Amino acid sequence: MDDQLKQIGERLRGLRDALDIPAQEVAEVCELPLETYEQIERGEADITISKLMRIAKHYGVSTDELIFGEQAHMRSYFVTRKGQGVSIERTKAYKYESLCSGFVQRNAEVFIVTVEPKPEAHKIYKNTHDGQEFNLILEGTMELHIDEKVITLREGDSIYFDSNHPHGMKALGNKAVRFLAFTVE
Repeated sequence: MDDQLKQIGERLRGLRDALDIPAQEVAEVCELPLETYEQIERGEADITISKLMRIAKHYGVSTDELIFGEQAHMRSYFVTRKGQGVSIERTKAYKYESLCSGFVQRNAEVFIVTVEPKPEAHKIYKNTHDGQEFNLILEGTMELHIDEKVITLREGDSIYFDSNHPHGMKALGNKAVRFLAFTVE
């Protein structure tokens, strides 16, 4: 994971260099303190997928380039075979497998997300991003927090929500939860 954080940081720094953008500007786009953003560029801190999506949209680059260092090429369709999506571990507890990474100028992001169980006392980090999100639970049980509401979702359950509202999740029990996450602006 540390290597992935460093690679994402290098790509962010490369984007800034190519576009001649000060770090403060990108920090403001992400709604992060400058010091935190600079730690991200150095690979010393993590950045959420939603913040990477915000940067990509703001500067007209693909999310894939920032996350995976790859450029999409397909324009009419893109097939992802089972278990072969481009993956990245965002933290030790979250793994994202992109299901549409090869499609150029897509209007949505689709991932299979795996969330590992954490101790009960672990604080849930809430995130916001533009648009709407759909989650379908494939395996396990997830506790989803949206604003102050807590919703338990089990295998086969789904939810559609406004992702501008603070939301976060955790796996329940001793088993990881896997779900399809579809975000669109």
